[in-house]
This record gives sequence, structure tokens and C-alpha cells, in this order.
Amino acid sequence: MKRFSSTFAALTITVSLAGTARAQEGEPIKIGVLHSLSGTMAISETTLKDTVLMMVERQNAKGGLLGRPLEEVVVDPASDWPLFAEKARELLTVSDVDVIFGCWTSVSRKSVLPVIEELNGLLFYPVQYEGEESSKNVIYTGAAPNQQAIPAVDYMTDELGVEKWALLGTDYVYPRTTNNILDAYLKDKGVSDDDIFVNYTPFGHSDWSKIVADVVALGADGKKVGVVSTINGDANVGFYKELAAAGVSADDIPVMAFSVGEEELAGLDTANLVGHLAAWNYFETADTPENAAFISEWHKFIGDDKRVTNDPMEATMIGFNAWVAAVEKAGTTDVDPVLESIVGVEVPNLTGGTAQVLPNHHLTKPVLIGEIREDGQFDIVSQTEPVSGDAWTDFLPESAVLDADWSARDCGMFNTETQTCVQVQSNY
Repeated sequence: MKRFSSTFAALTITVSLAGTARAQEGEPIKIGVLHSLSGTMAISETTLKDTVLMMVERQNAKGGLLGRPLEEVVVDPASDWPLFAEKARELLTVSDVDVIFGCWTSVSRKSVLPVIEELNGLLFYPVQYEGEESSKNVIYTGAAPNQQAIPAVDYMTDELGVEKWALLGTDYVYPRTTNNILDAYLKDKGVSDDDIFVNYTPFGHSDWSKIVADVVALGADGKKVGVVSTINGDANVGFYKELAAAGVSADDIPVMAFSVGEEELAGLDTANLVGHLAAWNYFETADTPENAAFISEWHKFIGDDKRVTNDPMEATMIGFNAWVAAVEKAGTTDVDPVLESIVGVEVPNLTGGTAQVLPNHHLTKPVLIGEIREDGQFDIVSQTEPVSGDAWTDFLPESAVLDADWSARDCGMFNTETQTCVQVQSNY
């Protein structure tokens, strides 16, 4: 039985009755889907809602789970960050779901986090993020910075010869924290402060002329310049257009994007993007039998052979399959036994390997670098062996001493110097 605060004591009888009904043979296991179906994030999140529905349909075709059918409960937080928290509470207290798959932006996840922890729910979060967090009640199936940002910078240094850096991002928590980590990492590698340019712009920013001119000016001394982009949404359109208008090619100043994937490219004129790069843990062009089967299943489910797949879809699939495996192992959908069972669970990914759930509630994931093609797809130019996700970066002093281990230590912020569990999460 989930734990409820005194504020919700009045719901105890209702929830108890729901728990009794759920235990009956054949009663559905409820899957909460917490993705924006309207507002600015709908273009990205609706696809993940559909992915969860496809996974539910697939599991039901296999006979369900624990002899019971799965039933999705879909809500629309409408790209409104406080509404994410309200809808999460609704899913757990009114709909009495057993698990939630959802959120995209870090601000939506951080809005939901106190609710999930208060009510002892379980959230699978499927998008690359800034790290600096580990909750007992969250499984982070997207990339941490050491599974995307750090390897991308290493690639640009080793393969492209980049010496000077423009860290450009949209002004919110993910770009700022990621760039704080990259700034520290680059300086640790010997890059001087003068060779790092950092700039943040609001969502929807359109006038890129001054910023692009500043980036071009970085190379006046002859050093190779590279851009690391955490620019989000339609601001990318103006940014890449301005680069092209300034006569800057991918050979001149390569851009490595962390938020541009197949879904985003599908709505853009890719003429200005060809040759630029993106770092993810999956691309649709991955040449494996597992990926071919997934794409075929997706096209059949969605009824559109032109609909692309992307990294957060793979992360959603991995999370769903890991949850199913943990439920089967635990013999129940109750959160605590499932969390005990999920550490060490290993399920196939779509690039030919497996993903394992780690004690810090992150995954093992390969890092892929893709070069943008004119058709909106990526040529995979680099792929690593699976990398274990770090909840706390080694490159910020306050985080380097922290470890997350929900298995042996039952702690998401263990200070290795004081040998104590810190109770307050980082403000990043």
C-alpha cells in the first residue's frame, strides 16, 4: 500500500478498496502516462505517450502481466510545469496507478518529484538530463552527462581538433547545469577560461546574428572552434539558418547538439544542418535486427510509415521492459518490492546490446555520435561500449564526493568523505 500524507487521509478507504479490487484475478494493472498532449512540448511528448501505448498493447498481446491485463491511464499536463505535479497526484491517488511513465523537461520532472516521493510512487523518466539527482522513486532511463555531454566533447577534441568552445543553451536548468559540468571538465583538461564562451537565450529566441558573430570571432586566432548546443525547440531553426547565412559550414565550426534528434529534424529544412552533429544513445539508423523490428512495430502501431523513431522512445521502451521484468521477479506491482527487484535487471536495447539498471537508478548506455544527413537522418560516426550513468558528476567539487546507491546504502546522496547520507538534494 502506498504511503499517503495526512492531507490525503480522507482517501484512505477509497484507495484501500481499490487495492483490494486490484488484487482480484483479472483486474487490470494501471499504467500512468504523464506526457504533454498540448502546449509547447506536445510535439515531442505525444510521441512518447504513443510509445507507452504501443508497449502496453505488446505486453497485453503476450498475455498481460502476472496473469492480468495492462490498462493505460493517460493525462495531459499541457506543458504546464505545476500541472505535472497535480496530474501525478491524480494518477496516484484517484486513478491508483501502479507506475508512471512521463515527463520531458527537467523542470517538469522536478515538479513531479516531491509528489512521487511523498506518495511512494514510481516514475520512469526517459529523456537525457543534467544529472545531479538520484531519487529512490525514479528510474532515469535517459542519459546522464557522462553518457552524452562528456563523450561528445571528447569526440570533438580527439576527432575534430576543437580547441575553443562555444557552449550555447536555452536558459533553463538542463543547459545551465550541463554547461557548468562541461566548463569544469574542459578546464580540468587544460582549456583556458578565455577559450570558453558561454551564452544562454530564452525559449523561442530568433535573433542569432550577434551570437553567431561572437562564435565566429572566437576563431580569429586560428584555433579550431566548436559549438556544444543545448538549444531547445524552434530556436534551433534560427540558429542554424544564421550559421549558414554567415557562411559557416560544419567543416568550419562543427555544432554538437544534445537536443536535436529525428523528431526535431522531421520539421526542419535540413539543408543548413548537413554535416553538423548530435550525441545520443540511439539513432533510427542503427543497423540491428532489434531496431528493424522496433521500427516496423512502430509504423504498424501508429499507421504511418514516415513517422521516425528517436532516443527518448528507446529509453521509454527500455524502461517499460525493465519494469515488466522487475514486476515478474517480485511477483507484485507494489513499488517497494519492484524497486528491490529492478536493480541489476538487464534488458535489450536497440543498438545491439543490453541496458542494465544500476544501484543509482540510472542505466548502462552506449554513446553514439551522429552526423546529420539531408534526409533528416543521422550517419552514425562513433559508438562506444555501454557506459554506466553517473547520478553525480566527478567534475563539480560538491558532487564529486557524492555517490548514489539505493541497493546497499539506501541513499541517493551518500557523502563518501563523511560516510553519511545527505537528505537534501542539490539545487542544480
